Amino acid sequence: MKDLLLVGLGGGLGSMARYFSQRWITNLFPGAFPLGTFVVNFTGCFLIGILWGLAYKNIQLSPAWNLFLMAGFCGGFTTFSAFTLESIGLLRQEKLFLFFLYLAISVIAGLLATYAGIKLTRF
Repeated sequence: MKDLLLVGLGGGLGSMARYFSQRWITNLFPGAFPLGTFVVNFTGCFLIGILWGLAYKNIQLSPAWNLFLMAGFCGGFTTFSAFTLESIGLLRQEKLFLFFLYLAISVIAGLLATYAGIKLTRF
């Protein structure tokens, strides 16, 4: 039960941080490209890479903190469902170039951000 509460609390905080961040970025940079979701997902990938890299280096947080931060906060902060919905929106608007650009850079940048976070912790 404790684990479930830790994931739920972290997920709730991550979801609120995602909502605030997406709105803030979208208001700063309005346009057709879903920059808010992209930045949130990129940041979440980088953060989970750092956390995983620290665990790999044996700089381990307690299992409770890992649940709270990785499964909870990062899981709530990043959003695959918003990514797919915005991608479908670009297709419906017949913005094929932006659709493929968003798809490619989201996946590639997400993988690179996670890898960079891991590498950052290996110094």
